[in-house]
Amino acid sequence: MAKIKKGDLVQVIAGAKPERGGDRGKQGKVLEILTEQNRVIVEGVNYVTKHTRVGQTQRGTKTGGIETFEAPIHISNVALVDPSSKKPTRVGHRVEERTKDGVKRTVRVRYAKKSGKDL
Repeated sequence: MAKIKKGDLVQVIAGAKPERGGDRGKQGKVLEILTEQNRVIVEGVNYVTKHTRVGQTQRGTKTGGIETFEAPIHISNVALVDPSSKKPTRVGHRVEERTKDGVKRTVRVRYAKKSGKDL
């Protein structure tokens, strides 16, 4: 079971501090997970600029210029944020039994472990 999923609130725990132009300590929502590369794309984190060549479409409109977008960051450099304390925390799993339409099922559920200090 994945520790971080799309839509989770995560915090960057590695890299340069904001005073040095980095993203450490920033929190954002996970937009996409790239499982093959073990990377995640976080909203508002790791912005890069891409220069694309100017061209024309069939209608005659100009394309290209400078675009900014979020680049992937390694999944080990982010931590899930505990919804109650708003601090980064570790993720645990527990097995629960649920009933749906009269059928009992055992389901693995994620939960945020108690966060002591900042990670």
